Amino acid sequence: MRSIVVLVAGLVLGWIDRALDLSRTFLVRWIGVKRLHWISKHLVPWSLLYWIGGTLRRNFVMWRNCGVILGVVLLTWKTQSRLLGSSGNGKMQTKWNVTAAVPLPRRLVYDNGLGKTPIMGWSGWNKYECKINEKIVFGNTDALVRHGLDQLGYNYVIVGNISQSHGFFGYYFLCLDDCWAAYKRDKQGNLKSHPTTFPSGMKALADYAHSKGLKFGLYSDAGRRTCIGHRAGSEDHEIRDAKTFASWGVDYLKYDNCFHKKHYYPHLRYPVMSEALNKSGRPIFYTICEWGEDHPALWAGKYANSWRTSLDVKDRWDRIQILADDNNMWAAYAGPGGWNDPDMLQVGNGRMSVAEYRSHFSIWSIMKAPLIIGCELRKIREEHLEIYKNKEIIDINQDPLGIQARKVSRQGRCKCREVWAGPLSGKRIVLALWNRDWRRVAIKVNWFDLGLEPGVSVRVRDLWKHEDWSERQQDGFEVAIDSHDCGVYILSDVRLTSDNVYVIADHVF
Repeated sequence: MRSIVVLVAGLVLGWIDRALDLSRTFLVRWIGVKRLHWISKHLVPWSLLYWIGGTLRRNFVMWRNCGVILGVVLLTWKTQSRLLGSSGNGKMQTKWNVTAAVPLPRRLVYDNGLGKTPIMGWSGWNKYECKINEKIVFGNTDALVRHGLDQLGYNYVIVGNISQSHGFFGYYFLCLDDCWAAYKRDKQGNLKSHPTTFPSGMKALADYAHSKGLKFGLYSDAGRRTCIGHRAGSEDHEIRDAKTFASWGVDYLKYDNCFHKKHYYPHLRYPVMSEALNKSGRPIFYTICEWGEDHPALWAGKYANSWRTSLDVKDRWDRIQILADDNNMWAAYAGPGGWNDPDMLQVGNGRMSVAEYRSHFSIWSIMKAPLIIGCELRKIREEHLEIYKNKEIIDINQDPLGIQARKVSRQGRCKCREVWAGPLSGKRIVLALWNRDWRRVAIKVNWFDLGLEPGVSVRVRDLWKHEDWSERQQDGFEVAIDSHDCGVYILSDVRLTSDNVYVIADHVF
């Protein structure tokens, strides 16, 4: 509680600082040049006014910064203690296994049989946002199948904010995000599609996706209106809308968090739709999108198959890093049936390099995040398509053990040479060596960081080069990684502390 008070106090001082800054900036505009000249000549010198304002502002800046920094430090310390626990010697230790990753309450409360592995698919939101129509959806659905993505697992197509899972190597889900619906409901109070952009209706799109062997998803909002399109939301219509979705053949629902009643908090609103979907008569994958504001990893596992842990993704290198770090905090709360979601993939939208897209896809995959393609599939470049079609990386994401990898080592002065690790089925370990530095560097893997005993040797396979290393590695190894790139490796034939327990970075899995 003290840390929250300190943080709030710092933010309040920041607002006052901003007000002082604006008052000085626009003082001339508000009062007028002639009046200010008269005041400074006959009453208070202009230099004194600025000195007073500047002194106050400098003091407020100092206290604001101190308050914010102290509050963040205390909150981070408490969060780490809550997530990881601590032993008597001060080292963080948490036992990870399938039971811990999939708590019993989740199975009992929201067991719709879906999401045993992270979903995969395609969504058009990152590319089109509200400039979406059924022609774009039909075209990208055909492209998904034509490229063979459905055979890889991308099988969901999401409309409005179009998202797909399980088609190509499993990407076979089509889902529409915001802007598919009309602004108002019909005379019976039911949702309806926009008559201009989606004249065929949602059932026709769902039937088309199903005819291709894909699944179909939609978007709605836990408020009165949707976030961007300001279309009809589902607040106070949950039961009616859940039945409507089921009648259309919807397989996935993304549920957003805008324009809701005041003080009607997410942990109260989202369970209502969860119960309505469970009673709709159709299994519907349910994903909560409240941007991680109320730490949904702590409570959403009882009600949903996945939950957003962060802000919206952007096709920018800095945003990808922020989202990965945010999602990493909640690794212990993900598992079969309920996954942390750092938002969709940006690979192919053109504002990052191939190396940065490779890092993006690698880290999302080992974190067991939903793999939702977010680009234009009809015109995708071959080097971007190659990233999406890396079956060995996809297999890491879809591993049945379902334990999210986490960051175990940070190296270099900038702490931007990272090792991420997690256990896989078959007594294997996945490693990601992520170079967030601006230059090519060597990243070292130490057995100590992985919790392996000295003298242990392993076999190593490079999943981006698709090749096995000729020699076994003992006590660690070092790999040179290009700037902003990421290497992903599988360690097999690893010596274990017991028959079924891995020890990685002071965490027992």
